Parts: sequence; C-alpha cells; structure tokens
Amino acid sequence: ISHSTGPNLMCRFFPGGAAPPLSSSSSSSSPPSSSASAFCPISPSSRHIVERQPRMLNFRVEYRQRSVELVVEESRTVGEIKQILETELGVPVSKMQLKGWKSGDVSDSTVLRSLHLPKNNSLYVLTPDIAPTASTSKNSALEDSLNQNFLLVISHREAQKDYSLYFPGSRTIQEVKRNISDLTNIPVRHQQWEGWPASASDDSMTLAVSGISYPCHHLSVCQRSSPANAQEPTEECADVHMISDSEGDDFEDASEFGVDDSEMFGVGSSSCRKSPMMPENSENEADALLHFTAEFSSRYGETHPMFFIGSLEAASQEAFYGKARDRKLLAIYLHNDDSVLSNVFCSQMMCADSIVSYLSQNFITWAWDVTKEANKARLLTMCTRHFGSVVTQTIRTYKTDQFPLLLIVMGKRTSNEVLNVIQGNTTVDELMMRLMGAMEIFTAQQQEDIKDEDEREAREMVKREQDEAYRLSLEADRKKREAQEREEAEQVRLEQIRKEQEEEKEAIRLSLEQALPPEPDEESGEQISKLRIRTPSGEFLERRFLGSCKLQVLFDFVASKGYPSDEFKLLTTFPRRNITQLDPGSTLLEAKLFPQETLFLEAKE
Repeated sequence: ISHSTGPNLMCRFFPGGAAPPLSSSSSSSSPPSSSASAFCPISPSSRHIVERQPRMLNFRVEYRQRSVELVVEESRTVGEIKQILETELGVPVSKMQLKGWKSGDVSDSTVLRSLHLPKNNSLYVLTPDIAPTASTSKNSALEDSLNQNFLLVISHREAQKDYSLYFPGSRTIQEVKRNISDLTNIPVRHQQWEGWPASASDDSMTLAVSGISYPCHHLSVCQRSSPANAQEPTEECADVHMISDSEGDDFEDASEFGVDDSEMFGVGSSSCRKSPMMPENSENEADALLHFTAEFSSRYGETHPMFFIGSLEAASQEAFYGKARDRKLLAIYLHNDDSVLSNVFCSQMMCADSIVSYLSQNFITWAWDVTKEANKARLLTMCTRHFGSVVTQTIRTYKTDQFPLLLIVMGKRTSNEVLNVIQGNTTVDELMMRLMGAMEIFTAQQQEDIKDEDEREAREMVKREQDEAYRLSLEADRKKREAQEREEAEQVRLEQIRKEQEEEKEAIRLSLEQALPPEPDEESGEQISKLRIRTPSGEFLERRFLGSCKLQVLFDFVASKGYPSDEFKLLTTFPRRNITQLDPGSTLLEAKLFPQETLFLEAKE
C-alpha cells in the first residue's frame, strides 16, 4: 500500500507483497498509519494473475469527517478492504459496516470480481456501536447554533413598541445593540437592557453562545438616565460615531452640552457617520451603481444581491425584452440613509442567504440611493421615462421613514406593471412570501407569453416554409443522402459500442476462466463433486469440483461460460433452490452439492 501526499489517503496493492517506500500519509484528523499497513502480500496462487496485469478498482471511502482512497485488485475480498480501513481509521472490523455496494449488502468473504464493479466506486463506513466523541458533538452543535436564526422580540419601553427581529447565531450582542440604536435612536452607551441571560457577560459574544432561548427570546430596552454632573467636551461628528458604538459609561448625555440627542446620534447624523451610498450628480449611472455596490459591501458584507451595473433602461431590457422563457422580474431597491429602517433592512433582509439566493435566481436587481434630493429627482425622471407616471407617483407617496423600498416590476406587452411595493418594516419571512407571490403572478403571465411566442414562431415558420418550398424541393435529395449517411454513421457507432462491450465481457470471462483452479481428477482420493449445469439454450456444462471448493469458484466457472451471476441465477431441480443467493464463501459440501447434482441456469427478471 502506498500513501498519497495529499489530504486524502491512497492505498494500493502491489504484486508479491512488495511496495514502494511509505511517503507522508497523515490526514489532518488521524495519526499516521502503522508500518504494518505498508505491505499487503499476495498469495502465490494469485501471483500469476497479477503478472497478467489484473484489473484494478478505485474506492473512495467516507467516514464522518474523513475520506480514504483505495486502489485494489478485483481479486481481493471485502474483508481485506475492511482490514485496511481498520488500520487507517482506527475502527475495529467487528464494529464496521461498509455500505454503498451497488449489488446490496455483501459479506466479508465476497470477492470484488464477483460483484462486477465499475472502475470507480464510492463507499461509506457506518459505526452504529461507536458514539461520536464529545468534542465532535460539541463542535457540531455549536456549528448548528451559529447557522440558526434567532427571533428577538425587543420591547422599547418608552415608545411602547415591540420589534420582532431575526438574527443569525453568528451575530454578536454588540451588533444587535447597534441595530436597535438605529431603530430607537438610543445610542448604544445609553441603552439599558433587561432579559439578557447571566451568561451573556460580554458584548463580543455571539448569540449562539450567549445562552438566549431558541427559537425566540424576549428582551426590553430603554434609555439609561445620564449622570447629573458631566463635564466632558463635545466631539466632532466622526468621533461621535465611535463613541456611540462603545459601551463605556464615561461620557454624558449630549443634552448636557446643549446638543440634542437626535442631532448628535439620530437620523440627522447618518450622513456624517457614513460615506454616502451613492455620489450626488454622478454623470454615469454605471459608475454610480459601482460606487453603491462597493459601499453596500463595505457596510453590510459581501453576501448581498447581485446589483445590475448599468442604467435602468438596460436593466429593463435585460429583464423584460428577451425570449419569453428567459424573462425575469425587475426588483428596484431604493435606499435612503435618512430612514431608521435602512440599516436593519439591509443587514437582516437584503443580506439573508434565502433572499439573496431567491433574488439571484428569479430577478434582475437594480438599486438606487434617494438620500440626496438630486439623486431622487433623477430617479423619478428615469421612472417616468421607462415606466410611466404611475410608478413615479407611487414612489412620491412614500415618506422617508417608510424607506427603504423594494419595487417589484413586471414587464407586460403594452406597459410595465408594479406588482408589489415592499417597505422597510418587514421580516425575512414576509419578504420571502411577497417575493414568491409576485413570482406566481409573473409565472402565470410568462406561460401565456411563452404560448403566444411559440404560436407566433410557428406561424412564421409556416410562412418561411411556404416561401422556401421550391428550394426545399431541390434540397430534398441532398437531405435524404445526408440522413442516410448519418444513419449509417450511427449504425457504425452503435456497432463499435457493441463490439467494445463484447470485448470487455470477453476479457472479464477470460480473466475468470484463467483464475479457476484446475479440475480435479476422479482418482485424486479427495471428495469430488460432479456438477451438470443445463443452460437456457438446452446445452449442458459439466465439470468436477473439490467438495471443499467455495461456491464462488462455481459462480466464476458459470460466468466464464458467458452466464454472469448478475444476469443469471443458478437453481437446483428438486427441491428448487437459488444457489446464487447462498454465501459465496460456503463450500459445495455445505451447500449440499455433493457428490453430484444437476443444476440449471435461468435469466434474472
């Protein structure tokens, strides 16, 4: 057995028990295999088969988080593979179940050749009697928790308002508090919470390990009263953002310095805290959208919808004016930094894996920032030009605190229709349901368009056929000759395939025939079993076997005559028994095929 230098383990049998030197073989999760596994001697009886270049089989064996690759001769048994895996995986053969055989469960004594396996095979090891280690279970549970979505029902006591927000387990407590700061205008350092478990002692902890209840946990928040005596100087706008993200109690409320909290930490300061999502008065729409995409990724991460880079007209062309089967809905995302809902909507909705995947598959997503009046006016002009005044008026009716908006637009024959306007105060589930609802309407319309398009193409085809009738009549003979040539070529190809299959079967048959032990003499003094086998054509096959011979030898003999066990079953006359269902490792004596027996072959259904 030689070992590959990569992360997976490669084992290979070599003739005569010889093997090349053992190279580096350690997998990341297992100790190096013992030196004993470096040699797998081959019995003398099979040495002549090796010299005739025996057929090799590749196996990829999966066990929990590990993968082992083996290359073995088809003359080996299943039990020998298990012995190799015992060395590599540290799993006793008695506790190992090797699954994935295409012919069902097999015994340890089954010879691989009898299974007629393809060149490449995939198996997996089950160990029901061996429980996973504690560390494996713990890591798996933690990984599951990080991927779970927690519903936090947060009550804002002063406003007497509840927020139901979904957060993945990988989010930190600090990130939750920052999102609530955007919703309530309460800076993080002034937030006073109730409901966090005692284990949530550090704001850098993720929700998965904080000890909160799954799937729903209730919290409440209010503004902490500021100390009476505070003498801290005011900070510049950029520094205020850093202070508001901290949890320290060393700074006083901004009202102590004559500055209104809403001006210092609220909506009005968003433009100071952040660079604009989109530059104002950009001459090129594509450049503006490139800037928007880069800023969106910087704020909310790389997992977000794929925004179409180009003009609104180009996005409409991409969505509405291709083949009916290729058309999609157009999702127009309108961002407004002055809305308190923007941060939560972007981080929780637009960056949710399910939403990103659904939009990517079914929508062309185009985005624009309406924070600046100049950009908003430019958007309204574009919408009037491409979608008409109805869409423009729809956007005008929404106030700043209702943003961000997600407009779902469907292209129709005469005009484009806004199917849905989704506001920022929604949840992931509600957003997904509304997107799916729009897709149902679009799919119904798309089916009609496809039908009309197919009918139109059919009519055009008839017209073209009529116009080209004379030309087609001249080409009829040529097409007939080409069709005949193609048919002949196909027959040659099929004949070649059939010939190759027959050659492969003949090679397997010859291999089996050469591997058979010699036929014993009747005067040898040993127990001889004389078998007479009737074939489906009415002919008889006769041969002597030792009584101690394995049934597998009988199966190989029958297969060498052109009757493989995966296509034919071997039956006794009376009482009727299916010999091919017996253990191939049992002897003829154990199978009661002694001293003589008449059998017959029957094709499997």
